[in-house]
Amino acid sequence: MKRLTIALDVMGGDFGPSVTVPASLQALTSNPELNLLLVGDPDKITPLLAKTDPSLLDRIRVIAAESVIANDARVSQAIRTSRGSSMRVALEFVKSGEAQACVSAGNTGALMGLAKLVIKPLEGIERPALVTVLPNQQRGKTVVLDLGANVECDSQMLVQFAVMGSVMAEEVVGTPNPRVALLNIGEEESKGLGNIREAATILKNIPVINYIGYLEGNDLLTGKTDVMVCDGFVGNVTLKTMEGVIRMFLSLLKSSGENGKKSWWMRWFGPALQKIVQKKLAKRFSHLNPDQYNGASLLGLRGIVIKSHGGANQRAFAVAIEQAVQAVQRQVPERIAARLEALLPKSD
Repeated sequence: MKRLTIALDVMGGDFGPSVTVPASLQALTSNPELNLLLVGDPDKITPLLAKTDPSLLDRIRVIAAESVIANDARVSQAIRTSRGSSMRVALEFVKSGEAQACVSAGNTGALMGLAKLVIKPLEGIERPALVTVLPNQQRGKTVVLDLGANVECDSQMLVQFAVMGSVMAEEVVGTPNPRVALLNIGEEESKGLGNIREAATILKNIPVINYIGYLEGNDLLTGKTDVMVCDGFVGNVTLKTMEGVIRMFLSLLKSSGENGKKSWWMRWFGPALQKIVQKKLAKRFSHLNPDQYNGASLLGLRGIVIKSHGGANQRAFAVAIEQAVQAVQRQVPERIAARLEALLPKSD
């Protein structure tokens, strides 16, 4: 494979370079083959590199950008005024082939629109979908899409998501013959909106898709399916609700809260047992920490684009960079394109 280079929109997200630059250095330390293009305001980036080891600096290029797309900018306006922005410049490096992937924590709608404009969707894909891989109770992984790129989806788009998710599960996660389900308000065939029922009818007639029917939201982490398909509105609300609950649960495992007082349940144990219990529980449930699966792929593009949470911390943004590295190494767009060519004509 040619030189591994990732373009980062370091200005995007809630914290900008104060998080993305240290995360970049963390990623470079973990992967000696990685090279990074840090796209943004050099006056804000350069001071954060002042004490960096020269061996890491050799694998960094700071690329100046004229502007930043605001997190709350309207998508249409953001796209019209995007030339010279850190997000667009990073995407253009992927288009030109100078970078194999782009990572941004910026405005989701703008990233989606610009990625479609600059990199273009794969043949047969109407709109790309945001997809992530979540841990489940079976110690396996579940591919979930869409997570917010497409608020409204017709049946054909849901079918395309199912195909892409199936490829993701098989080629990236390593799940043979992955089970595919549609997220719905019930498991009965008569339930759900018309687009979901229509998508179910189509998926039943694609023999190479292992479609298992409808599942409800409480099955997301049970491991009952390998791919969960929904529209972007439902997916985004579901993901953020789940992450909020998990963060609250993990906070209860800490021996003390934000005010320094011991958690109520820790009072059941003597001082000697408190650290042991806390350590064992933290280890048991650490795989659920949302920071460990930060980074949603915009699946269905001709190149690789990873959307990080806007509020990601250093650790989480470094995970998003690693997601991009894995997608490049596993040639995700090429594998999806090959599968789409074989499957989508059969689903028409």
